[in-house]
Amino acid sequence: MSLMLPLSELYTQVHSQIERQQKQQKNFDVIVLGVGSMGSATCYYLAKQGHRVLGLEQFDIPHELGSHAGQSRIIRKAYFEHPDYVPLLEAAYNNWRDLENETGTQLYFKTGLLYFGKPDSQLIKGLKLSAEKYKVPVYHLSSNEMASQFSQFQIPDDYERMIEPDAGFVTPERAILTYTGRACQLGASVHVNEKTIAWKKVGRSITVKTDRDTYYCSKLVITAGAWAGKIIPTLSKQLSVTRQTLAWMQPRNTSKFESGNFPCWTIADQEKPGIYYGFPMLSASTFGGPIGLKLGHHTPGLPSDADAVDRIPAKADEDNLISMLNKFIPEGYASIRSIKTCLYTYTPDENFILDFVPGFEKEVVMAAGFSGHGFKFASAVGEVMADLATKGSTEHPIGFLNAARF
Repeated sequence: MSLMLPLSELYTQVHSQIERQQKQQKNFDVIVLGVGSMGSATCYYLAKQGHRVLGLEQFDIPHELGSHAGQSRIIRKAYFEHPDYVPLLEAAYNNWRDLENETGTQLYFKTGLLYFGKPDSQLIKGLKLSAEKYKVPVYHLSSNEMASQFSQFQIPDDYERMIEPDAGFVTPERAILTYTGRACQLGASVHVNEKTIAWKKVGRSITVKTDRDTYYCSKLVITAGAWAGKIIPTLSKQLSVTRQTLAWMQPRNTSKFESGNFPCWTIADQEKPGIYYGFPMLSASTFGGPIGLKLGHHTPGLPSDADAVDRIPAKADEDNLISMLNKFIPEGYASIRSIKTCLYTYTPDENFILDFVPGFEKEVVMAAGFSGHGFKFASAVGEVMADLATKGSTEHPIGFLNAARF
């Protein structure tokens, strides 16, 4: 298996497929609003099942205005957030593997994932709970093992040091393009740069009005990311959008941090909320830019309106990430190469919503509120959304992610 094409060439290829699949058709079995992480996978599964599907994306595919840009997303099974996610993660791993085999394109990269934190931190307690319940291979690292294998890190003596060898990352832009391109090959129609203005149910049919046209369907799937609260107004009080900062640093010794020499990592700093996380340095031609050692801080950022985000990086955000590197990865920072923003869409309990939209029987389905930890699940969520839209139920264990809990 190989990456096959540089990301820029894959983009051109997929957009050619999108253009070839354009139809004058107005009636569909299912319309998907938002063709990002979850929407592109949903279009793929619906098309694979033979349904007439239309995907509507208000921006380009992919784009940097939502939650999926930036080269890489960690995938892991020892899920500290909640052990109930682990069965969904098993499905996600299997589905990513199936897509790779179907397309000959590598999407998952096994790097191992390091976990550092005090024994009583949510990170360490939570990952141990999930690992023990579902027999996920996770191992403690001795001081000697850290020194010989991961000398880039400077971890306090009272922190636990653990590794999940089978964890790694999935490349989001390539995954979204691969799902979209394959969906088009299977007969889906996908429209880019077409904004949904309104939708409504009339009898047994659903009407979707955009800034270009009007379409009709039997079932509607809403996978609109940070715009979900605007497309589903009854959900708006349960969703809050925040602006997050990601940085790509120039380390002091590049070779120590390149893929193959450096893993993915997470650190729960006892003095700061949330966790810090990061990746090895990746090739921009293969994975897309920017170039550098990528890291971020997983904690609620500045509350934002998805249509009016302040994209100018704040000095405090830069200082926060630099301070973290100087504290835990001393050779990781020589200068900032790039800093960008993305969006989180939080629910009150920071768990997803995978369910039917209340008040529309089983004809409108939603995937929302991924709270900054959703991308790794896209391959499973797409299958869940297709199941709910066409069968009215799914075998995947999503009961704990229902909308009625709020």
